[in-house]
Amino acid sequence: MSSETEKIMSMTQCTGSHQNIEAPWYPDEYGTRLMSNRVVVRPVASWRDRRRFQRLPWSIYDGDHNWVPPVLAQERELLGWGHHPFFDNAEIVTLLAEREGRAVGRLAVFINRVHNHKYNEQRGFFGFFECIDDAAVAGGLFEAGQDWLRQRGMTAWRGPVNPSLNYTCGLLIDAFDCPPCFLMTYNRPYYAALLETCGFAKAQDLYAYEMDMNMLRVLVERYKPAVLAALNRPDMVIRPINSAKLQQEIETYLDVYNRSLDGTWGFTPLQPREARHIASELKHLIVPQFTAFAEIDGQPIGAFFALLDYNQILAKLNGRLFPFGIVRLMTGRRKITTARAMAMTMVPGYQNAGLSAVLIDNLTRPAKKWNIQRWELSWILESNNRSLGSLERVGMKRTKTYRIYDKAL
Repeated sequence: MSSETEKIMSMTQCTGSHQNIEAPWYPDEYGTRLMSNRVVVRPVASWRDRRRFQRLPWSIYDGDHNWVPPVLAQERELLGWGHHPFFDNAEIVTLLAEREGRAVGRLAVFINRVHNHKYNEQRGFFGFFECIDDAAVAGGLFEAGQDWLRQRGMTAWRGPVNPSLNYTCGLLIDAFDCPPCFLMTYNRPYYAALLETCGFAKAQDLYAYEMDMNMLRVLVERYKPAVLAALNRPDMVIRPINSAKLQQEIETYLDVYNRSLDGTWGFTPLQPREARHIASELKHLIVPQFTAFAEIDGQPIGAFFALLDYNQILAKLNGRLFPFGIVRLMTGRRKITTARAMAMTMVPGYQNAGLSAVLIDNLTRPAKKWNIQRWELSWILESNNRSLGSLERVGMKRTKTYRIYDKAL
């Protein structure tokens, strides 16, 4: 690093929800180029910076009717500006790119210690990326982010994750002509080129599939023998979530989720406080009929979990749930016509037992009652050959591709 750059560079670190900012800083050996392009990249340092960081997407997506504004209060927590338990084991810095005083790009950079302990890596992550179509702006953000990671001993990074694979993640690389389903990402088509220009390369793709109600009925009929055989087991019970014990039931589901996905590419288990926090958020959104547990001798060995596509309502709330957005979300959900199947999880030892057909069989009646016309199954890893093969054999249509990128530091 040059002595001139050292003079203008200071350290920025966030542990938990507190960011300590000393001064604007620039990535080493990139300061001159940033200045020549009149682009300044600096950490978010004030309430006004936070507002500009969060409001940038409104200018990026101006006129794009497929974009759904994020829920600002939830996003603040996931950026470390609240008290989200993810940051019990993580660090974050949030970066804002400006040109002539105008916000033109943003980026959050993370260190997830749970991931690095599980995989014995020194890997950072990035997310919440938004940028105008300008390689100099994107380059400034990513140079700053990788410098911050190098200073903390990281040797590679991955993204976009907001802030991990357990939340919204992946860069949309096709199908920009329709809105995202609930808790799925959306971005401008040029974002992939910006990331690749900055040296990122594909690590893994995530797929979304679609089926209508007719296909669901065909699927259930095709696997009816497996369904009936499983239901005839005296030791097996198929049941929905118990709404009287919703918090506890969601925590049970998240335990099955952790046990089922261990060993899946990139998976990092939810920590206990994090799982409880997510359960607390989801209990207001769940329709119990769109969930199912498979139990043997009282022990859960599989689960199905789906949510209504609340984006159909959130698109009209402009990022704000309070004071009246929650009411609109709850009273309007009977008009939602799409549901997202988020997870079909089976603990090891039961993943080839036909239980997925058993759980899917529980969808047909509540889907008709709620007037659900379309299901999105998202997301499925491209390396999950068993699931992909099953979906494609029954004729499900792959509709969207999301990409996770890697880069060495």
